[in-house]
Amino acid sequence: MEALDRAGIRRAVVLSDAYYFGTARGRPLSDEAGQVRAENDWTAAQVGEFPERLVAFCSFNPLKDYAMAELDRCASSGRFRGLKLHFGGAQLDFDDAEQVAKVRRVMEAANRLRLPMIIHVRSSGKWGREHAEIFLHQLVAAAPDVPITVAHLWGGENYSESALAYFADAVSAGHRATKNLYFDVAECWLFGGPREREAMVRRMRQIGLGRILYGSDAGKAEPRESWAAFAQKMPLTDGELRAIAGNVAPYLRGR
Repeated sequence: MEALDRAGIRRAVVLSDAYYFGTARGRPLSDEAGQVRAENDWTAAQVGEFPERLVAFCSFNPLKDYAMAELDRCASSGRFRGLKLHFGGAQLDFDDAEQVAKVRRVMEAANRLRLPMIIHVRSSGKWGREHAEIFLHQLVAAAPDVPITVAHLWGGENYSESALAYFADAVSAGHRATKNLYFDVAECWLFGGPREREAMVRRMRQIGLGRILYGSDAGKAEPRESWAAFAQKMPLTDGELRAIAGNVAPYLRGR
């Protein structure tokens, strides 16, 4: 909590890392579903100590057989405000229609349960426009009533201009699936040089700064330090930085 105070952050989302238990590690885990439940419950318990400052998002691998049961359990507990999905951890193959359908069912259920989502969308080294298009048309479109945040601006890890360009074009064109679509900037300044960061900023402006949310990816740096790095590295004006700093995610408003 002291780190949030030092950064001037009043409210924050804490993301469960339970999906890690469902990643492909080359060895089976004993009672994987039980470990996922325990990690989600631990996150909720920690967040519950600071109900005025923090909200929790549960997590799991959406391709697993226990995914729907864990989603229902988390939602019915009343301790989670939303859902964190990590397609890289799940190793989602966007070219596999059956896998995409499994994720779609999870996102449809999250929409029905009114659970916002934060998603690390990039699932592999292959991440570009064609995958961003599947994500928007087949997955985001399945959850039209809840906010969905694309983590790391374009989806995560190595910069993908084509994926970010597709998202920005879709938002600026008023594509209906983008109605509740947001983008966080966690660690985006780490990828590429000045040319790439200039391209990122152009696309952020095209998207509209009102949809851009700060994210720290805490654990690697304090929020204050990560914000300072973002402000220093990204060619944004002081006014634009103030605008982003003042944005509040929909699921934190009114608290």
